[in-house]
Amino acid sequence: MKLWGQAALRGGIPLVIMSGISAALYAQGQTADGRSTLFAALIFGVVSAASVLYDVEKWTLLRQTVVHFALMVGTVLPLLFLSGWFPTRTASDYLAIVGTFLVVGLVLWTAAFVGFGVLVPRAQARSARGRVSG
Repeated sequence: MKLWGQAALRGGIPLVIMSGISAALYAQGQTADGRSTLFAALIFGVVSAASVLYDVEKWTLLRQTVVHFALMVGTVLPLLFLSGWFPTRTASDYLAIVGTFLVVGLVLWTAAFVGFGVLVPRAQARSARGRVSG
């Protein structure tokens, strides 16, 4: 499957499921929860779709990261501003949102790097050695 198809599938499935939950909440009169769930669906859908960037093998990790970060700044950050999850009355409110975005992004990127870039390859190498010698 092409990259665009993979992105649509990875992002579309959670978006459709969570949007359905959001619609159900709206229908039950739980508008605040419905709105919050809708924004979570949009953010989760975008992040999931963008994960295909890390499957472009001819790109370096730096390029994948920079493109992913730019995409997140253009999509997720504005969604955070509009979500209603944070106060947006002052410039410092916006700076706090940007700071939260950066810290959470760094923590998640680091966790993914350690998990998929260090631990999984080690486990695969150990498993391959066990099959060869066994």
